[in-house]
Parts: sequence; structure tokens; C-alpha cells
Amino acid sequence: MREEWFPNHVIELSTRQNYTYCLERNVLPFFGEFRMVDVMPGDVREWVTGLQAAGVKPPTIRYAMTVLSAVFTTALNDQITFLHPCMGVKTPAVATKRRRIITPEQFADLLAALPSRELQLLVETDIETGLRWGELIELRKGDIDWDTRVLTVSRVAGELASRFTPDGQRFFVKAYPKDTEWRALTLSTHIARQLEAHAAPLGDDDLLFRAPHPVGAARRRRPETLPDPVTLGVTAPNELGRCYLHGTLSAYSAGRCRCQYCKDAVAAYRAQRRADGKDQPRRPRTLDTDGHIPRAWFRQQVWTPALRAAGVGFHVRFHDLRHAHASWLLAGGADIQIVKERMGHSSITTTQKYLHTLPNADQAAVTVLDAMRRGAV
Repeated sequence: MREEWFPNHVIELSTRQNYTYCLERNVLPFFGEFRMVDVMPGDVREWVTGLQAAGVKPPTIRYAMTVLSAVFTTALNDQITFLHPCMGVKTPAVATKRRRIITPEQFADLLAALPSRELQLLVETDIETGLRWGELIELRKGDIDWDTRVLTVSRVAGELASRFTPDGQRFFVKAYPKDTEWRALTLSTHIARQLEAHAAPLGDDDLLFRAPHPVGAARRRRPETLPDPVTLGVTAPNELGRCYLHGTLSAYSAGRCRCQYCKDAVAAYRAQRRADGKDQPRRPRTLDTDGHIPRAWFRQQVWTPALRAAGVGFHVRFHDLRHAHASWLLAGGADIQIVKERMGHSSITTTQKYLHTLPNADQAAVTVLDAMRRGAV
């Protein structure tokens, strides 16, 4: 599979990365020693059952089946095999969960919790446009016609792990968005004005939103003197029922305490070992980027802390702002065809999934039902 199918299969770089992870983790450990012509439907069923027994979640099993099926579809077309062993093999059912949409009030709290005006503008641009993450971070000044307030989505940026980058670059840019079709959408007056002011010093080819300049991670300064552990008390009992003095190596390792005193004790110990030449200092982490905002950095340093500070009572991904964009438009009475075109959906069926997704969308039906019952009394 890896030697014959993968190298010559035309797929997107990000898809190739995801397929590789899936093959290495869930497919090749079982099928790696098989000849493709020898794989039977019974083998595929046994593989599915084995994944279930190993605790692999149904969505992951379904994705792994998609990858395996793609392999055998190509093998069948190339006449390497004359049987598609995945045909008719079922995977565990995947429940369709109700999509929960952030409300305008919750979004306002989230926006206020962001640490800078530029990051607020980035998030506000996304809720106003419904852009995908890769489309948003690749947005450039020249993509907006400031006279008509029309934004054209014509490219998307992607991010790869180092072993998947063909030229050593972490980010790559595709000259077309998802579904390979450019789309244009009109910005509201207030967001267009804010973006125009923000973009004033930029050139047409400059990114509208850039990652911070790569700098070394700031190291916390340790206190020059550490307190006497005897004065700090003891840790909670570990699984063996043992307690340790705070501010000691034993409390950090055996007691698994992560209080500041225990962290300082370990940091002082490691610093002394480095000073004595027994350990090599670890190189500080830097933000590895060509200007595009890394997804993981944004999630860890910006998005998650803002969600926590805003007190939003459920998990919200950045991509959920795209869902909110469609839901808000439809709840406000926007034409579903227009929403489809703004979102870049290939089918209007996808857009219809956003109807009635806000928490109070079903209230009208409840009100009618209540009125009917009261009228019957």
C-alpha cells in the first residue's frame, strides 16, 4: 500500500499527511503483511472488530475505512486485484450530534476576552465572513476591493508537519480554496472600515493578519533563594499513601506535586546540573512561521485562554465561528442560496443543516403549541 499506492496517488498535501497517520496507526499494523490480492471481506471485518476491541472510536474507524477503501478502489482500477474487500463491510454507527452554536451574546464576551485589538479584528472578520481557517490566515490586502467592500477568496494556506513538507517549509499556499472555486462575498460597512484602517500601512501582497515575530520563549526567573522545605508543609498522599515535603525533588517526582515551590526546586536542580556540565541546556522554543499564524499556537495561546476568561459554558472551536456565521444569517432571514454562496458549499443540503441551530430557534414552535393547548382549554 505504502510503496505502490501512496507515492503516485494525486491527493492534497494535507490529505496525504492525514492518510499517512491513519495508515501507520490503524491500517498497516493489521494489513501490512498481506498481499492486496489476498485481502478478503472477512479480513476487513476482522480488522474492524479488532479496532473496536482496542477502544478506537467509531469516527476514527469510519475514517480508516475510507482510507482503506480508497486504496482498494485504486487497486481495482489498476487491476492489481479483482475484488474490493471493503464493499458491504459495515463500520460502527457514528451518532450525529446536534450542532451547538455560539450566541451573539456569548461571542461578545469572547471577543472582549481576546488580548489585543488585532486578534479581536481577526476573530470578528471570521464571524462576519465565515472563512475557513486557512482562508483567513492567507487573506491579503489585495483580496479586498475597498470601494465595493467585496472580498475574494482565491487561495488557502495549509500547515504540515516537517516530515511532510516537500521544500522544508511548514506552510504552503494553494492557488484555489476548497472545491477549487473562487468565491466573492460582501463585507459589512463597519468591518470593512476597520479592516481598511488596519491594512493602511500594508502592501497589496501583505498578509492582513500575521503571527508575532519569532522570538524565544520567555523563561520565568527563579527566586535567588529557595525556602526551607520544612516550612512549606507536605503534599497530599500519592497512590501509595505517601506524603512529601513541598519544595523537594521527591514531592515533584514521587508526589507528583506541581506547586510553584516544587517547580522551583526542580528548576534549581536542573540549573545546577547544567552549570556543572552534566546536562546540555534545552534550546528555547520559538514560533516557527513564515508570517502565517500557526493553528496550534493560536489555539493554545489565544483561543483557549479567551474561552476560559469569557466563561462560555461549552467547547467552541475556532471553526465553529464559521458555523455561527451561517446560523446567524439564516436565523435573521437571509436567503439560503446567498448563504450557500458565501460559505462556499457545493450543495445547498449542507447549508440547510444550519437552519434552526440557535438555542432559541425552536421557540416559535413551542409558542404555537402552547397557544393551541391554551385555546383548547
